[in-house]
Amino acid sequence: MTQTIKEYANALFMIASENNCAEDFSKHLGIIDETVKENPEYLNFLESPAIPLSERLSAIDVAFGISAPEYIVSFLKILVENGRIITLRECIAEFNELLRISENRIVAKVYYVEPLTDEQKKSLTDKLGSVSGKTVEAVYIQDNSLIGGIKVVMDDKTIDGSIANRLKKAKGVISK
Repeated sequence: MTQTIKEYANALFMIASENNCAEDFSKHLGIIDETVKENPEYLNFLESPAIPLSERLSAIDVAFGISAPEYIVSFLKILVENGRIITLRECIAEFNELLRISENRIVAKVYYVEPLTDEQKKSLTDKLGSVSGKTVEAVYIQDNSLIGGIKVVMDDKTIDGSIANRLKKAKGVISK
């Protein structure tokens, strides 16, 4: 992520924090993110120098002016005016990361082969929360290459309890 993206996201987050509406901003940014994800041509339209700036800014008002907070609409317009609208989705991701940090939350990606029961998920989330000292949001991703067991990735830490990892370690010991 570039420094510029971080600066834009940080500026928006500071405004949201000062106005005690970071959660609300996150919700609206999520809707905008889904909209541009489903309609990538919209960002291309907003980025196009062939279309007059006034038309591109009006399109933002039409699309989001009624539903999104004024600060977010202004943020979108600033990105368009500065030729940075193509980085919008990255800015949104960085904003949400800042929100998670401020709320002492962490995302744990849990890779599995066999689906976990609700009881196993709760136990794992509780354990990861006690180890990290943060509230854990688990995202479950099926990965048949693990053969069995689970692998957890939080921030830059990996806990690999998969059978594939155990076999890899055993192979390393046998090869010596």
